[in-house]
Order: sequence, then structure tokens, then C-alpha cells
Amino acid sequence: MDFRDQVKSSVDIVQVVGEYVRLRKAGGSRYIGLCPFHNEKTPSFGVHPVYQYYKCFGCGEGGDVFNFVMKIDGLSFWEALKLLAERNGIPIPKRNEYSDPETRQRAAISQMHEIAEQAFREHLKSPVGAEARAYLEKRGVAPAVAEEFGIGYADGGGRFLLRKLQEQSFNAEQLEASGLVGRRDDGTFYDRFRNRLMFPIHNHMGKVIAFGGRALDPNEQAKYLNSPETLIYKKSNVLYNLHRAKKGIRDNDRTLVVEGYMDVIGVWTAGIREVVAPCGTSFTSQQIKLLKGHSLRIVLNFDPDDAGANAAEKYIGPLLDEGMHVRILELDGDLDPDEYCKERGADAYRARVESAKDYFTWLADRRRDKFGSGAEGKIGWLKSMLPDIGKVSDRIERLVIAGEVASYIGITEKQALEEFRKAVGGRRTEMTASAPVNVSPNEKRLLRVLLANPEAPDALIPGLKTVAAIGQMATRRIFEAVFAQHDAKASIGFNEIHDRLNEEDRVLLAAIVLLDEADESQHNIEQGMACLHSLQAAEIESRRAALKARIKEAERNGNLEEALRLSEELNSIRRIISPQK
Repeated sequence: MDFRDQVKSSVDIVQVVGEYVRLRKAGGSRYIGLCPFHNEKTPSFGVHPVYQYYKCFGCGEGGDVFNFVMKIDGLSFWEALKLLAERNGIPIPKRNEYSDPETRQRAAISQMHEIAEQAFREHLKSPVGAEARAYLEKRGVAPAVAEEFGIGYADGGGRFLLRKLQEQSFNAEQLEASGLVGRRDDGTFYDRFRNRLMFPIHNHMGKVIAFGGRALDPNEQAKYLNSPETLIYKKSNVLYNLHRAKKGIRDNDRTLVVEGYMDVIGVWTAGIREVVAPCGTSFTSQQIKLLKGHSLRIVLNFDPDDAGANAAEKYIGPLLDEGMHVRILELDGDLDPDEYCKERGADAYRARVESAKDYFTWLADRRRDKFGSGAEGKIGWLKSMLPDIGKVSDRIERLVIAGEVASYIGITEKQALEEFRKAVGGRRTEMTASAPVNVSPNEKRLLRVLLANPEAPDALIPGLKTVAAIGQMATRRIFEAVFAQHDAKASIGFNEIHDRLNEEDRVLLAAIVLLDEADESQHNIEQGMACLHSLQAAEIESRRAALKARIKEAERNGNLEEALRLSEELNSIRRIISPQK
């Protein structure tokens, strides 16, 4: 068994996918959930642990556990292999074939970030970190919380981190690619972060991939300085604190989104565990898909000023496009989330989270002052909401929201409401592709047994090759691939057969495996033999019927010799069926 097969056989694909997608068992061994690769409201994404395969019948994405990690994390095969091996405690062979230049570069950058995080932490605790510690104390961040979040300090010297990295023999190309140092025109390097409180940014698996640095000098032009994008950091793919918050998001069935690092830390410290923040970007589809795997409900809590409200409106489009249910949390007293938790307490803040307004109610309130209270003003108010409600992807949900908003505004005229519904109700919705399932039960059971039970091919294939009817089945090319793999004395598994098929037959195979309700008891050889005998019996019966018809035809034509010959052939078939007679 090579290293790839060793990792694959040691990994549970359901557990890996479950880190990103909320899965539920759907009968037998199959699990389903919302696809993380496209927008959908009805699950069309299936995972099967027996065949170690996933498939979405909406967008067509499918593959094994390596394909999934590569696709969702944007990794090369070698990186996915290494990641899965490390997470499952499998020693990685020290061979060049298990890496490529880009993978080695990513590994170097990742290692440099680990070194940087440790160095920043040590600096925060050292004498040079006194000012940074004083700032944290002023903001109510206890040492234990700073330790939990990995907060550190980059001193103002400008070369302390550079020296540490050079001591580890990282070359100039790696240093520049890391984003941790800058390069002057004369070719010399310097620390990118200087005299800043450092917040490590992790990917959703908990690996440090970037930093955010808050200036301690009030005269510093840039209050916050974030890492540039690198091979391991794409800010549009990352949410601050998601690796800690994803359990809380699932437990509470919602995500609380705030604006900054300190807001996340303050809310988290108050005991609210479902909180994240974007890393200086508007919400992207990639970030939303990360959240959708855990919950479709989201609460936005931005600063209580026009800039915060405008930010909330800016975030809404992508969230609605992805089918998220959005609420807006507004805090009084011009307090941000961190300040509110400290001044009013965790219970008060949680109560505000629970009572957050539905987005469209909040938006209607924001636009109230632009229109008069008369009938004409209400119609204008109503019309201003049309483009926003039109962003909701589901037609039925749009109509429900339309009715609720019309009632909230106070419009009762039938014509106005009908026009409103007409304007927002016509958007076409995405149709989920249905998988082909026009396959007989015997075909399904045989393929499941052949692909899941390693002893089944030798027991079943010789008999199956004698069944001429297989050549007329919808699954004939799948069986041909199984036979060819068996003839070559090669492994017969889902992935091996899948790789030999065209796209149409791949979808068919995945439908048979991932859409069925069968459990492991249907993977035994006895089940396969019963199906084989059923096919053989059906074929014999078909031959008998055909012979009887030919005998009658010969008799009608007066061809008695041919009729006798066919009758003998019919009797030989009867003896096969009932040898004791």
C-alpha cells in the first residue's frame, strides 16, 4: 500500500467533510448536507463512508477525500495529502515525490508564521512589551485571554523577526514571499510589523496564516496593518476566529459577525462563542460558504454609526445570494460590541443578540425618514425596498418577505401589494439537477456489492460475464469497467471505476452509490449471488419465451424439422432449470 492509499484508508471522509458541512444521516450509510461549492436550499450533496466519496447532484462536484480538501481549501494534492496525514497522526515519508516546489514554498511560509507567532508572544511578555501589556490591561484583556488568542508584540526595532527567520536559514525568496518582512530598493529586508500589538489570524483549521497589527503609537498613520496576501493567506477566504467559533456556531445555530479583532475577543470573553470577524473585506462568497456549512443564520453587529450601518448594507447582497437568514444587531450608547459587553455585561449583550431585527425590518426603519407618512409616501417607501427583496434567491421566501414588509409599512391597498409581489416574485430560481435513477434493483445491488466487498469480484464476475442482458442495461459501461479492472487484476473500488468512466456514467454511478438507502448488510456476497441468480433466471426465461415463439412460428410454416430442433433446445433449458426432472 503506497502512502496515498495509507492516508485514504485511515481517514473518515464523513468526519473530514463534517468539519465544513453540517451533515445528517439519510438512511443506510449515506449522509447529506448543503453543498459548500454552490448556493442551494435543498441538500443535493451526499457523502458515503463505505465508498469514501462525495458528490453534489446540483453542481456536479465530486471526488474522494483528497479532492474535497483540495477544492475547499485551495490546496495542491501534496498539501492535501500532508494535511490529512498530519491531522490523523500518520508519519510522512521524507521523499521528494510527496511535495512540489509550490508545496515546499507554502510549507516554508507556514513555518515562518509559526516562528513569528512564538516570537511575538515572547516579546509581549518581555520588558519591551510593557507598553503593549498596558494597552491590553486598559482594554480589559486579561493575560490568560491574550494567551488564548495568541496576542503578541512586534517591537519597534525593525529587524528582530528578520534575524530569527534568517537564523533558520530561510532564503531571500522565502522571506519575501512570507509577507512578514519587506524589501527595500537596495535589496535589504526589514520587519513589516513594528511597534504593534499582534493578532494572529488562523485558517478554519487553526493554522496561523497571517497577522493583524494594531499601532501603539497614536501618531501612526495606519491604525491597523494586516499581512499582505501570500500563498497561504487569501483574506477573502478567511474569517477571524472561525476555527474557535465553529462549534459555538453549530451549537447556537447562528453566526455573530462583528467588525474587529478586539470586538471578537471582548464578545468571546463574555462567553458568547459563535463570534467571528471578516479580515478587512466585505463578505465574499467563499467566506459565506464557510459559514453555511455550520449555520444559515447570521447576526451582523457593526459599530453604531453611519459607517457601521453602511457596512451592514454592503454585506447583505452576498449573504442573501447565498440564502442566509440575516438579522441586524444595533447597540445603544454609541458602544461597540467589546465596550457593550464590558459596560453592560454578557447577559445584556446576549439579550440584544436574541432580539436582533430581521434585516428587512431594520432596512425599512432606516429608510422611514426619507418618505412621508401618507399613502404616496408609503408607496415610495415600499418601492425603495424592491431591489433589496429581489436579492432573496428563493421565490417563496421573497413573497413571504414581501407580505411582511408591506404589512410593516402599513400598506393595505390590494393593488400596491400585488405590484410589490409581482416585482419581487418573478426571479427565476436555480433548479437542482436530478440524478438519473432509472436502474433496476439488481443492477444497483450488484454494483454496490462489487465496489464495497473486496471478495465479491472473484465470486460474481465469472457468472456476470455470461449474462448477455448486461449489454443492454443502463449500467453496461460501468459493468464493463468493473470487468476490465478485474481482468487486469487491479483494485476494484468506487474511485478506480469512477476514473474509467465518462461524465454521464460517473453521475449514474454516484447516483447508485450516494442516493440509495441501502446499509452495509446489502454489501455481502449472498446479496450479490441472489441478484446474479435473478438475472440468470430472467435471461433463461427470456430465452424460453423466445424459443416458444419460434416453435409456434415453425409449426405454422410447416417446418416440422425446425420445430423439433427448437423443442429439443427448449427441453435442454428446462433440464438446466430443473435437473431433477
